[in-house]
Amino acid sequence: MKVAIVGASGGIGQPLSLLMKLNPLVTDLALYDIRLAAGVAKDLSHISTNSACHGYTPQTIQEALQGAQVVIVPAGVPRKPGMTRDDLFKINAGIVKGIVSSIGQYAPQARILIISNPVNSTVPIAVETLKSMGKLQPGNVMGVTTLDCLRAETFLAEYLHKDKTAMSDEVTVIGGHSGSTIVPVVSNKRSIDKLGSQYGEFVHRVQFGGDEVVKAKDGAGSATLSMAFAGYRFADAVLRSLAGEKVSGFPTFVYLPGVAGGREVQRALGKVDYFALPVVLQKGTVVGVDASILSNLSKEEKGLVEEAVRQLVGNIDKGKRFALGSKL
Repeated sequence: MKVAIVGASGGIGQPLSLLMKLNPLVTDLALYDIRLAAGVAKDLSHISTNSACHGYTPQTIQEALQGAQVVIVPAGVPRKPGMTRDDLFKINAGIVKGIVSSIGQYAPQARILIISNPVNSTVPIAVETLKSMGKLQPGNVMGVTTLDCLRAETFLAEYLHKDKTAMSDEVTVIGGHSGSTIVPVVSNKRSIDKLGSQYGEFVHRVQFGGDEVVKAKDGAGSATLSMAFAGYRFADAVLRSLAGEKVSGFPTFVYLPGVAGGREVQRALGKVDYFALPVVLQKGTVVGVDASILSNLSKEEKGLVEEAVRQLVGNIDKGKRFALGSKL
């Protein structure tokens, strides 16, 4: 299997590239960036795993993407001092639109895993861009929200004094991928009772866990290593599905009208075209969403979902308008 990483020499891209180099399902690892990709590829090529590893530049992006079954996109710039959120959005939105245009041209069958923030807006940008090219396959565009799941598993285990490696069945995260659009859902509702007064703190930490990392790094960086692992964990699920394994239960931010069960979710939630829910993967493609989680929410979780939907409408619209060339 050929995997392409677009933004491979960045803070997320380098550790993500290392993890993908170690994945036995990957036979060809294509690393693309505007600079340093060749060096990262050469460095990784000395690791004794069987995947071939090559670096590519903007002049060779066609070669990087052609034949890729999976394209992972962590490309973009971090927020810098003096830069507004709108400034950051415009830069990263333009980067994602350009990358997805190239994917539509050179690898239209690829599964596209979008890490570039803000995911709530960049996934709609990707979908609308592919639509305009006549290349959209809705189940192939996935926003990676796995870091929220990792944080929920980690933090819940800490509060309940449980094994962190055994928490994936006890908590998941739905909604979006920023702030209050992030909704942790605890499968055993008695755990919410056990959290007691700490429940609100748990939810806030999952929603704003990135702030903890930025503060700890003294403003010199954000969550790169944990995000790289999150990207790897989701990419591995997609690869296993491509290899023929039945894979389900992983949440991802998807275009609801384009997948089975999506319309039902829209009817349940209201006017929202995108939402992260556990999905069913078949041959690496999202073929359906599992909406059953929405019927088992606690009172607190229902309130969180309502707020998430309210905010997501604006986030999604912002991405769609950018993709379509409308004024922000």
